Amino acid sequence: MASNNEIDNHEKTKVRDMIAKNKNGQNMRKVTEKMIPVLLFSIAAISILTTIGIVFTLLTETIEFFKRVPIADFFTGTVLKPLSQNPEFGVLPLINGTIISSFIAMLVAGPIGIMTAVFLSEYASERVRRTLKPLLEILAGIPTIVYGFFAFTFVTPLIREIFPSVEATNILSPGLVMGVMIIPMIASLSEDAMTSVPNSMREGALALGATKLEVTFLVVIPAALSGIIASFVLGISRAIGETMIVTIASGSSKNFTFDITQSMQTMTAYIVEVSGGDAPAGSTIYYSLYAVAMTLFVFTLIMNLLARYVSRKFREEY
Repeated sequence: MASNNEIDNHEKTKVRDMIAKNKNGQNMRKVTEKMIPVLLFSIAAISILTTIGIVFTLLTETIEFFKRVPIADFFTGTVLKPLSQNPEFGVLPLINGTIISSFIAMLVAGPIGIMTAVFLSEYASERVRRTLKPLLEILAGIPTIVYGFFAFTFVTPLIREIFPSVEATNILSPGLVMGVMIIPMIASLSEDAMTSVPNSMREGALALGATKLEVTFLVVIPAALSGIIASFVLGISRAIGETMIVTIASGSSKNFTFDITQSMQTMTAYIVEVSGGDAPAGSTIYYSLYAVAMTLFVFTLIMNLLARYVSRKFREEY
């Protein structure tokens, strides 16, 4: 049998080993805790540095373009003929096409998206909501090139059956299809905003004698207005940045017109056209790609800043 001293020494050894292991574990945890902020900062810095790199590239190439083309001619010109013998680089036709297509898309997606969100949030049962919302979001998973061919091969011929004067490529058809594509985004985000409104507000309004419809439009929607505005902003940004649908269905005519039955070109479609290989590197038309991209970037940035201000203002009020 082991003596008491041997047993005590064995226990002491076990205690020392446990203490050493605990110290090692604590040291590892301290190192890990110190490394986590560094890792998170590095990940955050990557996105910031990427943004800075993109803006720097756009600025340098845009400045090179404006050394060759006056900035006033670029932003006030209504003619865009980059491949002609006497090229002109007016960006207004592209801005016009972008705004019109996005406006048509929001005319479709806005009302349908909001009404869908109202139904899912206020009127649909839990079972119906669990069924319809995933089905609705399937639309967001369809590739945009599929939407583009759908607009060109189905929607445009259908419109021309009703209105024969509509051109084979026009801005109306892609605008409508973009609206369908944006519906899930607006509906889903708006429904989330409405669902987050406390039930006590609904119950209080109902207790005061309000109808279900009055509660929805006079209580729930104003309370969720900041989230609804955010969904509209994302929808508009999605429409402005859409490329494949307008490239396929709206054509490449650089018309400065407000006739939605005619072919127009958006800023994104122009970037696709120029980057397709027709413009040699270092040429004026090549640098125009970056000038248009910078215009699109600034346009979207200003819109998002304005929407953020409006969203914050409504959040403070409600």
